[in-house]
Amino acid sequence: MTAQLWAPDPDDATNSQIEQFRRYINKSFNLNCTDYAQLHDWSVNHHTEFWSTWWEYSQIIYSTNYTSVIDDPVKMPGAIWFQGARLNFAENLLLYHDERTAIVFQGEGRKPHTISYQQLYQRVAKLATAMRLAGVLPGDRIAGFVPNMPVAVIAMLASASIGAIWSSCSPDFGTKGALDRFKQIEPKILFAVDGYFYNGKKFNFLEKIREIIKELPSVEKVVINPYLSHSPDLTAILNSINYSDFVTIGKIPELVFEQLPFDHPLYIMYSSGTTGLPKSIVHSAGGTLIQHLKELRLHTDLRRNDTIFYYTTCGWMMWNWLVSALAVGATIVLYDGSPFYPDGNALWQMADELDITVFGTSAKYLASCETAGLEPGKLFKLDQLRAILSTGSPLSNESFDYVYRSIKDDIMLSSIAGGTDIISCFVLGNPTLPVHRGEIQCRGLGMDVAAFDDSGQPVIGLRGELVCRKPFPSMPINFWNDHDGSKYHNAYFNSFPGIWHHGDYIIISERGGVMMLGRSDATLNPGGVRIGTSEIYRVVEQIPGINDSLVVGQKWQGDERVILFVKLEGSLTLDDKLIAVLKQTIRADCSPRHVPAKILTVADIPYTINGKKVEIAVKNIIAGQAVTNRDALANPEALELYRDLPELTV
Repeated sequence: MTAQLWAPDPDDATNSQIEQFRRYINKSFNLNCTDYAQLHDWSVNHHTEFWSTWWEYSQIIYSTNYTSVIDDPVKMPGAIWFQGARLNFAENLLLYHDERTAIVFQGEGRKPHTISYQQLYQRVAKLATAMRLAGVLPGDRIAGFVPNMPVAVIAMLASASIGAIWSSCSPDFGTKGALDRFKQIEPKILFAVDGYFYNGKKFNFLEKIREIIKELPSVEKVVINPYLSHSPDLTAILNSINYSDFVTIGKIPELVFEQLPFDHPLYIMYSSGTTGLPKSIVHSAGGTLIQHLKELRLHTDLRRNDTIFYYTTCGWMMWNWLVSALAVGATIVLYDGSPFYPDGNALWQMADELDITVFGTSAKYLASCETAGLEPGKLFKLDQLRAILSTGSPLSNESFDYVYRSIKDDIMLSSIAGGTDIISCFVLGNPTLPVHRGEIQCRGLGMDVAAFDDSGQPVIGLRGELVCRKPFPSMPINFWNDHDGSKYHNAYFNSFPGIWHHGDYIIISERGGVMMLGRSDATLNPGGVRIGTSEIYRVVEQIPGINDSLVVGQKWQGDERVILFVKLEGSLTLDDKLIAVLKQTIRADCSPRHVPAKILTVADIPYTINGKKVEIAVKNIIAGQAVTNRDALANPEALELYRDLPELTV
């Protein structure tokens, strides 16, 4: 049993929204669910009733109610949710029109800029009217190539109010990376900026935009929001216009919300694309809304008086998740820039100054803070901070300990996991449950998550494949241009027909907590024994002197051997003594099968822009295979460090 690190205050748990919902369910259905485990069991065993009740309880705004909750409760993929309903996603996020703060924008090295709910509503109204005058219609694609700043939120909401489909990626993508995504969907309008700031430097963006537009003939208008300068020179960019000129309208126009089906497309998201052309994943307005409301209100206990932050770019699904907090009436904090500029305490100082209550980040960021020796809890009060959310990769045991030791000891640390594929979470936090080291608190309500062994049977306390056995509203509608549905089917339903297979190894504990063990498609398989890579990371990265690591499998003499790459701190060298320590520790804490056949030092570890280690691309590199779509990587040059290594030929 892993150690308990935190337990909720009994009064806070009693007054939480998820506890209020449990009592509502008991009263509505004459039940006696006494704890979360029983509530979750009911939600997946009666998932039609659960989702219809949450539709009512969450008070989704609609113009026409649904005629059926789901047309086939076991059909996956292809189930149709809330048939007959008509609603608008943006209308649900712009419910409030008052002077409370909707958005705080903190640019790197700049003072915070605030936008009230009333101002947000007015700015969306002006932009939506300008877009309609430019010919934007429901179903048109609108692309954003922008930093995490208010214009991205405003443009998304304006698009959604019309029924256009929003798709974005952040400006740190290369030209090819952006084109690999946007050429697939043929956007009508592109929103962009003249440049951005990162790590104390300015990056002019106009030349990149000019190159992209040459390859995107579908774009009829390029709307540039000035960020580096007040009046950028746009003469070299075809069909370009300054944002302020595009929205030149006298009085504030009426904001019209097109009433559309529940499954009308809202977002096109993209897979990382490190092993091929990115998949273009289409998500529905209704499915995104109902799922995000559940996760924000019940699992995060988000309320109108909260201030929520997530360190993200516009190319990561956590941006979409964060923006949905507007539907709760909370204040969202957008940050653009390096999290370590001017120093590693930048985000914690911001959290203190802005009274952030829910702080979202990645596992890699927390590990980097620990490596840097940061102790935010000693420098800042963080009085209002009540929850830290972490995702992107499994959160190590050491990072759990670090949060409670060096940041705040009375806080809900919610490691959460799901993905771009579902624009939401399978497993996440719970304000009524304790936090145990290395465990995600629970499976999400309405999500029939299980761990399947190799024979397709559910297991408890043993490693298995993460699956979801029943449909849920935030499943993708389809993949863009996947006319026969084969790409969609092959991505999730090849392994277990009729059951969503996510591609992650997990362990579900007896108490219902979940441990993430890494991607199963990057599984090591020495001697036919399947090993999750994160099992090795958990051990290696707590050894003094190891700054970072990457482990892959290499085909060798009819089998597979484990190769471990380590990035060392400072001037430390990989000598026989350190190699022996690594092997002995892995053997003792994991098993003899986990011990690498080769341990090599490397100057850098490749990561995606969203902070995930790039194992498969490195595996392909050392096998002599080509790796495409390097623009999905934060540091693509690192891949060359793994090419033609003589140590891997013997």
